[in-house]
Amino acid sequence: MSEQTIDLEITGMTCSSCEMHVQEALSRVPGVDKVVVSGWKEGRASVEMQATGDVEALVAAVAGAGYGAAPVTASAPIAAIATPAEPDYDLIVIGSGAGGMAAAIRAAEAGNQTAIIEAGILGGTCVNIGCVPSKTLIRAAEQTHRAAHSPFAGVLTQATGLDWPAIRRQKDELVASLRQGKYADVLAAYPAHITLIRGRARLTASNEVEVNGRRLTAPGIVLATGARPKRLPIPGSENVELLDSTSAMALEMLPASMIVLGGRSVALELGQMFSRLGVDVTLLQRSARLIPEHEPEIAEALANYLRQEGLTIHTNTRLVSMRQEGREKVVVAELRGQRHEFRAEQILMAVGRTPNSDDLGLEAVGVQLDRRGFVQVDAHLRTSVASIFAVGDVTTLPKFVYTAAAAGGVAAENALGLSERKFDLNGLPAVVFTDPAVATVGLNEREAMRQGYAVQASTLTMDSVPRALAARDTRGLIKLIADVSTDRLLGAHILAPEAGEMIQPAVLAIRHGITLTALRHTFFPYLTLVEGIKLTVLAFDKDPAMLSCCAG
Repeated sequence: MSEQTIDLEITGMTCSSCEMHVQEALSRVPGVDKVVVSGWKEGRASVEMQATGDVEALVAAVAGAGYGAAPVTASAPIAAIATPAEPDYDLIVIGSGAGGMAAAIRAAEAGNQTAIIEAGILGGTCVNIGCVPSKTLIRAAEQTHRAAHSPFAGVLTQATGLDWPAIRRQKDELVASLRQGKYADVLAAYPAHITLIRGRARLTASNEVEVNGRRLTAPGIVLATGARPKRLPIPGSENVELLDSTSAMALEMLPASMIVLGGRSVALELGQMFSRLGVDVTLLQRSARLIPEHEPEIAEALANYLRQEGLTIHTNTRLVSMRQEGREKVVVAELRGQRHEFRAEQILMAVGRTPNSDDLGLEAVGVQLDRRGFVQVDAHLRTSVASIFAVGDVTTLPKFVYTAAAAGGVAAENALGLSERKFDLNGLPAVVFTDPAVATVGLNEREAMRQGYAVQASTLTMDSVPRALAARDTRGLIKLIADVSTDRLLGAHILAPEAGEMIQPAVLAIRHGITLTALRHTFFPYLTLVEGIKLTVLAFDKDPAMLSCCAG
């Protein structure tokens, strides 16, 4: 039987494990004899299959694995797999991350026909190259570190090494499983209402999108194209191969040393993770302190904990240039007026995000962007064009996956005319997943004073929390900000090993106006870290040292 060779362009691959997933998916297609994936960076695959084989099945197999595919050249006529004419939709969603998925699902629940267009990997940032893989690796590094440094290590545990390739494999398997279960399978559950279209979209009018050479129309459009790691234009950096958060988590081997540029969540999370895995980490931060938007007490304490673990941290640095010297990479930076050279095997640039707003035709149709390229939206998530809405990291909104997901449903309802809801960000929490972690909600002390509140602050160190004492880990503190004139909580700021699990009572208090008096009279279970919230509330007018255990 004669054979044909089909070349495919593959989108969405971010690491060598992605190559394996694509190759396995294509190999399972009936009639396929050989598959060669040239490399995840090249984004190409060559398939030898029987002449009677179904090219559409190849595209579908890659899509089922969570990636995009389109034929480049084939021995069979391309016309044989031409996309049939698409009908108009009630809603077009561009991007399949948390925000885009939430918009499409909400529209489908209301019985509307929705097209969701994805140019890259299904699922967007969080599940593929953000929250899920990073927190998996962070937790693995944390467990290794605790096994070696736990106060109970001498009697209960024995330190063990970490198999980096194995944990990376586990990370990739989890990512693939969640992408399939939470994105591909969920979309497949709405066959009558959601159509997934693979391709790069471009707006050609206020209600028209061009994709794969066709023009689709809908009365409402939701942009959910996300963002990508930002790269600073440092002199010489164009000649140095740098890591970003995506490529750092896909490294085949751990480097001996690493310079991390940045001092906020991604830089700190990955910097600590690599340090705990045995990498010599130097962190260079431009601002005067780490996480500069947070309370100074928390930023300073976190910096001290990281230094105690072995990270070298320099703040107030000005990056001057970069260069490559053999296998070594060099960063020239200015500290306190003096120039210094920092050398390492790898450089991780973690200095923020750049919106995926370019090449979408936004400015041509009148969608306004801010100076950094983020899409500007109003309280209803509407852009400057009435029929176009936007959610998630591509906008000026806070860059959290749960913000994007919540916004997606609101945007869909408003775009479809089902409601005229405002997107309420009151009581929005944020977590930095270092160890100890940082969790915040509401105003910090300076912001509250600037806004004219009658501010009172209460601070409690974790050595006043019985659970922390029992766990022999008293790192951190809790700081609450209140308005004494209304007895309302304005902000909560926590540095603790499980700060992200502790913050929710404060979120509810701020969002629903629960008073300090009500919190004082609320039951908090004993020997939990979250009891620290109540103890800090009591500390507004009592000395915690004078309280008994379980003091009410």
